Amino acid sequence: MSPSDHWDGRVFHNVHDRTEKTLRDVWRWRRTSRPIPWPRWIEDPPQPPPPRLPAGRIGATFIGHASFLIQLGGRCVLVDPVWSMRASPLSFAGPRRVRAPGQALEALPGCDLLLVSHNHYDHLDLPTLREVRRRWSPPAVTGLDNARHLAKAGIRDAAELDWWQSTEAAGLRITYVPGQHFSARTPFDRNRSLWGGFVLESEGATIYFAGDSGWCPHFAEIAARFPRIDLALIPIGAYEPRFFMRTQHMDPGEAVEAHRALGARRSIGMHFGTFASLTDEAIEGPETWLAEARAAAGLEAEAFTTLPFGGSLDLPEAPR
Repeated sequence: MSPSDHWDGRVFHNVHDRTEKTLRDVWRWRRTSRPIPWPRWIEDPPQPPPPRLPAGRIGATFIGHASFLIQLGGRCVLVDPVWSMRASPLSFAGPRRVRAPGQALEALPGCDLLLVSHNHYDHLDLPTLREVRRRWSPPAVTGLDNARHLAKAGIRDAAELDWWQSTEAAGLRITYVPGQHFSARTPFDRNRSLWGGFVLESEGATIYFAGDSGWCPHFAEIAARFPRIDLALIPIGAYEPRFFMRTQHMDPGEAVEAHRALGARRSIGMHFGTFASLTDEAIEGPETWLAEARAAAGLEAEAFTTLPFGGSLDLPEAPR
């Protein structure tokens, strides 16, 4: 791979802002941190399993955190699926769920395509990927240098994309788009794999999944290339403390600005309320702030909201 504006021949990097943190930054966070305690466990009301939608409908089912079942063009797409109890390489330590996945894997209407945005443990979970492969063996698409991780789950020949590259899979067009974040699965591989989001297209309908990202100009860049986004899935959590999280995680106010920059018809908030110890804000903080920021921007409630855990959205495609 030739050096580019985000690859120096050794590691990937962000174009608009830096996300690197020093030991001093980490020490400051740990020394000054006043995390608001989360409940140990939450029992969410059960939601009906999502049906397979026909072509002409757009669907999204919120599993929790950044895990979604997306439906477009009559296809079922799993994005960043994590069903494990911990977002960690260890079964006994690391960020732990405070609520169960909103739908069981066996309750889903299928998986025609697997997308993995980057290699952090709350997005790329090997036990879940092994189960997805066992059940459905879908084709997989991810960012550069992430296929080696998927191969550990038995997922072979995953398509790797650079930012703005596209491929066709399961009857959909998938484009990997920039995010402002970073990657690492060990202390020794930071930014050796690329991070980003996905734009899915079918017969003119478009869904955008942001992955993890801080606020930056790439949202307007995505809108310029994809002027019709029917549904955007945008992170709203893991934003405290701001001095530490600002460049890699948006707060809800910035998420509303991202929604507006994208020109999305509808947006759904994600990346909140699932794994304890990832962030210092209260578990209800992201949704409360999102409602306030949406009102301040003069947006209708349905323009940018959240789904119940396990809940689904079913939209008709907008007329072309």
